[in-house]
Amino acid sequence: MTDLIKTGQKHVASGCGRIKDHMIEKGEGSWLHTNETKYLDFTCGIGVTNLGHCHPRVTKAAQEQVATLVHGQCSIGFHRPYVQLIEKLLPVMPHPSLDSFFFLNSGSEAVENAVKIARKSSGKTHGNIICMQGSYHGRTYGASALTKSKTIYAEQVGHGMPGIFATPFPYAHQMGLPQSTPEDELVKQCLFQLEMLLAQQSAPADTAAIILEPVIGEGGYVPAPSSYLHGLRQICDDNNIMLIIDEVQSGFGRTGKYFASEYSGVRPDILVIAKGIANGFPLSGVVTRKELTDKMPKGSLGGTYSGNAISCAAGVECANIMREEKILDNVKARSAELLAALKELQTDSETKHLFADVRGLGLMIGVEFVSSSKHPIPNASISNATPNNVGGRVQKRCLEKGLMLLTTSAFDVIRFIPPLTITKDEMELGCKIFKESVREVAKEK
Repeated sequence: MTDLIKTGQKHVASGCGRIKDHMIEKGEGSWLHTNETKYLDFTCGIGVTNLGHCHPRVTKAAQEQVATLVHGQCSIGFHRPYVQLIEKLLPVMPHPSLDSFFFLNSGSEAVENAVKIARKSSGKTHGNIICMQGSYHGRTYGASALTKSKTIYAEQVGHGMPGIFATPFPYAHQMGLPQSTPEDELVKQCLFQLEMLLAQQSAPADTAAIILEPVIGEGGYVPAPSSYLHGLRQICDDNNIMLIIDEVQSGFGRTGKYFASEYSGVRPDILVIAKGIANGFPLSGVVTRKELTDKMPKGSLGGTYSGNAISCAAGVECANIMREEKILDNVKARSAELLAALKELQTDSETKHLFADVRGLGLMIGVEFVSSSKHPIPNASISNATPNNVGGRVQKRCLEKGLMLLTTSAFDVIRFIPPLTITKDEMELGCKIFKESVREVAKEK
């Protein structure tokens, strides 16, 4: 094992943060086992293994598919799991107009194809795309141009996809405003700035789409106010602009509803999905109206491994489990327990001075600490083992105690993304470790 770890340290590309002295050997439910220890996993592969590691029903579905058809190329013909997955997803779409599906491998691929569809179907072939300050839409060359959470994803590699503009997202800290700023004031200012962008930088006739996450992820786990989403929808309708909603991380039950956009009821023109769709098997998708995809020339959408049969079969079983095992009910119950524990720390006389904010939906919760209350942390790593900020120190202590958490954003934020199947006892254990770690950090000079 030591030899394998040394090989990895020497030969695996280093442009990725990771724990470099352990080998992940096994995943089981809410737990990750390494060559040395096991961790209660509150990261889910960054929101991927929503149903826990190696859910037996998903494993069985994938094993059976391996023996039937591994690769059914999407440009040649339909295959059964692909179409079955569409049948499972149609009833849970956030709006009935979303009736045309195209499956790919990764979130970045889905985002780039969503942009392609938006530009082609809107008739604005070279149309600009407006994204949000603090957004994350991927690290590939095109998608990284839409990612504004941190500069590290596109630093010193050029500008990527052209025609990208960023507009403020209603997040007080990011706007340089007090945390106590009323939500309606944040929304008002952000919608005004978007109107100014359309008046001064990217005319509506030159703007193909606006893209955003309904809960901004890598930017700090900040839910978009419903009034802001309704304001975007109105601006898009008034100016013939497509609204792309990226639910790569917030979809498939993560926020307590199948899709976070259900909280507002706002209709996306194009929906981007991935992560929890197949519980770890590579799969993503673009969902839109058939009238839009009918405008795409034959052959303009495709990909060698797009909509892989094994991944789709896993996705079908995930959809069954979501319904039959009442996963959303568990999310709501565990979310209440997690938020209660975090709010307790936020108001405790010994620890409240560390907390700037606790926010989120379902089991997509962010805790922002005060150490970045004045300035952001330049390119903070999601897995920095020796940080100086409060969140990083808390993360390190949690890891030492057997709880795996991730930091996120340019600010000092820890994100909670445990499995949606996490038990009451496991949640209690995770909260206990987090509380102990925060209290230890609070006593440090």
